[in-house]
Amino acid sequence: MFTGIIQATGRVAAVAPRGGDLRLTVDVSDLAARIDASRLALGESVAVSGVCLTVIAFDGRSFVADVSRETLQLTTLGAVAVGTQVNLEAALRAGDPLGGHLMSGHVDGIATVAGFEEDARSLRVRIEAPPALARFIAPKGSVALDGVSLTVNEVEGACFGVNLIPHTVAVTTFRHLAAGQRLNFEVDPLARYVQRALAG
Repeated sequence: MFTGIIQATGRVAAVAPRGGDLRLTVDVSDLAARIDASRLALGESVAVSGVCLTVIAFDGRSFVADVSRETLQLTTLGAVAVGTQVNLEAALRAGDPLGGHLMSGHVDGIATVAGFEEDARSLRVRIEAPPALARFIAPKGSVALDGVSLTVNEVEGACFGVNLIPHTVAVTTFRHLAAGQRLNFEVDPLARYVQRALAG
């Protein structure tokens, strides 16, 4: 589980295709002060731009993770390139602060930045979600975009709005936000279970 509170950003150092899936190497050489190295040990889970991956190697400067074909198809990791900046969060442990909302790192789909504008010192961002996921989005509910826990301002069909405060922009990949950008999108897990119960 994760909280959507980004601990650092890293850089994709290598992308190696492996028989239909790929092996991803993420450079974290400047993260020592922000992420305990034990959180990146062999077998640990780490959210890479919201996608839960398992560490299969860590040399103190970079970690390696395998990305399955399913993950490549459902997330933006299928189009990642060397040099891409990614948001990072180590897995939640008992006793850790829960500053965002509970997230699984199991991305539901890809959303698109429809536009954004300054709103006082924040950025007000309009997001277009996949239509099939619109029913899971509620005003003042939670969503995760590229692993960042955000509160929904308003909803209109499959479009919704969020605010990015200056701190969030500064410490995440949202400092490079652009119209048309594709983002990993995870709905609030509670919404999934409620919808399933109602459908049953």
